[in-house]
Amino acid sequence: MAGKLEKKTVAVLATDGFEQVELTEPVKALRNEGAEVRIVAPQGGQIQGWNHHDKADRVDVDVTLDQADPGGFDALVLPGGVINPDALRLEPKAIDFVRSFVQSGKPIAAICHGPWTLIDAGGAKGKRMTSWPSLKADLGNAGANWEDSEVVTDQGLVTSRKPDDLPAFCRKMVEEFAEGRHGGHRHAAE
Repeated sequence: MAGKLEKKTVAVLATDGFEQVELTEPVKALRNEGAEVRIVAPQGGQIQGWNHHDKADRVDVDVTLDQADPGGFDALVLPGGVINPDALRLEPKAIDFVRSFVQSGKPIAAICHGPWTLIDAGGAKGKRMTSWPSLKADLGNAGANWEDSEVVTDQGLVTSRKPDDLPAFCRKMVEEFAEGRHGGHRHAAE
C-alpha cells in the first residue's frame, strides 16, 4: 500500500541546536508515508541535536543551503530548539529558502521555536499559529493570531507548541503535505 506522501520531497531546514525529537519524529512520520526527506542546513557534514539542555545525536546533512533549490521540494519542516531557529534567522539564505515556500503556497510545518524563522520570511502575518509560549509576543507583533493549542492549521501552515504535541503535529503535517499547495500569497512592497 502506497503512503499518502509517495512522490513528495520534503525539506527539513535545521542547523546546530535543533531539538532532536522535533526533527527525528517528523522525519520518521514523513518517511513512513513514503516521502523523500532531505535535511537542509547552512553547512555540510552533520548538525548537532539537543535534548532540552543536553547535547543529543548528530544528524547528517543531505544538502546545503547553497545547493538547495526550494523548487525541488513539495513542503518544508522547521524543527525547534532555541539555538537552531535563532541561528537560522541570521542566515539570509535560510530566510530566502523559507520565504520561497511562503510565497509559493507550499505547506510548512513548524514546531516549538521553529515559527521564529517564519517571522523573518513573511510567513506569520495574518496566520493563526501556535508555538513555544515565549514566541507569543514575537508572532503577535509580526501579525499572527497566536493561540495556545496542541496543533493549529491555517492554509497549509501547521504549528505546534512543544515535543508533547508531536503526535498531533505529525498527523496534521502528513495531512497538509498530502493536500499540497495552498495558493501562495504575495505582499505588496512595504
